[in-house]
Amino acid sequence: MPDNSQLSLLARLRVWLAPSLLAARDFVGDIVVDMPLMTRIASHVGLILLMVVTIAASSVQINLYNDKGGPHQTEPDEPDDITLPDPAPEDASAFFRAPVPITNAPKRTRREVVKYTVQPGDNVSSIADDFEVSADSILWANGKLEDNPDMLSVGQSLNIPPVSGVLHTVQSGESVRAIADKYKSKKLNTDALVQNIVNLEFNQERHDLKGPDYTLTVGQFLMVPGGSKPYQPRIVAAYSGPIPATAARGTGAFGWPVSGRITQKYWTRHPGIDIGAPKGAPVLAADSGYVIQAGWSNVGYGNMILVNHGNGYLTRYGHLSAFNVEVGDSVKKGQLIGRVGSTGNSTGPHLHFEIIRGAVHRNPFGLLPGR
Repeated sequence: MPDNSQLSLLARLRVWLAPSLLAARDFVGDIVVDMPLMTRIASHVGLILLMVVTIAASSVQINLYNDKGGPHQTEPDEPDDITLPDPAPEDASAFFRAPVPITNAPKRTRREVVKYTVQPGDNVSSIADDFEVSADSILWANGKLEDNPDMLSVGQSLNIPPVSGVLHTVQSGESVRAIADKYKSKKLNTDALVQNIVNLEFNQERHDLKGPDYTLTVGQFLMVPGGSKPYQPRIVAAYSGPIPATAARGTGAFGWPVSGRITQKYWTRHPGIDIGAPKGAPVLAADSGYVIQAGWSNVGYGNMILVNHGNGYLTRYGHLSAFNVEVGDSVKKGQLIGRVGSTGNSTGPHLHFEIIRGAVHRNPFGLLPGR
C-alpha cells in the first residue's frame, strides 16, 4: 500500500496535468472539426520529417567519406572491387551519334585546265558560273569563241582555265614580264601581274619560276590571274539602202520581243541577250520599222531578222526556226515576225536579241521595260 507521500505526489501531478489534458482534448477536437487546419499541420510535420531524413543521410555520406579515403584517412585502404561497363558493341553507332567536326577548309585553287564538252542548253555565261571563272576567261582560252560567243555548239570541247584571267600558251622568246605587260589592265599593272603569275601553283608546276629569270617552257600554258586581253570591237554592217517613205518608223520605246527566261545577259563579248523559250514561240517586233534582212547568217546567228527602225536604231533577232516577214516589209511594234528556234550556233531553243544604235551595241536591259 503506497504511503501518504506517494499519494500526495500523484495527486499534485494530476492537478498539474489536468488543465493541459483538457486543452489537448479541445485542440484535437478543433482539428477534427477544422480539416484544412489539420492538413496544414500534417504538411508542416511532413516537411520537418523530410529535413530530419536529409540531415541524417548527409551524416551517413560524411561518415562514409571519412571511412573510404576522406581527409582524415591516415592509411590507404585496399581498393574496392569496381565493376566496369561492358565494352560498346561493334555497332555502337546505332546508340551513339558520332561527333561531326566543323571545319572551314580553305578553298583550293584548281591546278589543271579542264576540258569541258558543251551540253544542250549551255551558254558561255552559264559555263563560267559553273566553274566559278569569268566569261571572258573562257573566251580568251578558246580562240574560236573570242570574237563571237554565239559560235558555241553542242559537243564542242572547251578549255576551262583554273582561275579568272588569261590562259596563255608560251611562245619562244617570251618572258614572264613581257606576258604580264601584254595582259595588264587598269586594275593590275605589270608588276602586280608578274607576282600573280609567279605565285600561282598552276604555273609553278609547269615552269621554273623559282630562279631570277623565271624560265618558261615553250608550248605550255601560263595562267595570268587577273589579266585582261584588250577588247577589239566587232565591226558590223547593216543595210544602208533607201527606206521607203511608207515604212513604219520606230516609236523609240522598245517592247519585249518574246516571253521567256533570260539565259544569258549582255556583256562585253555578248552584245545582246538570250531569252529561252519553247521552239515555235512567237517572236514580235520590238518596235516599228523596216525589215532589211531576213535569212541565214554565216556568223552564228542562224536564221536572223534585222529591222531598221528609221530613228538610228536597229534590232536583231537570231536563231529563228521560221520567218513571218520578208526583206522590205514594214512592221508595226508587236507584230509577229518569226518563231523561236535553235538554228545556227545554238545549244537550245532561244532568241538572241540585240539593239544597235549606229555602230554601237546597247544593253537591251537599259531600253526595255522593267521585268
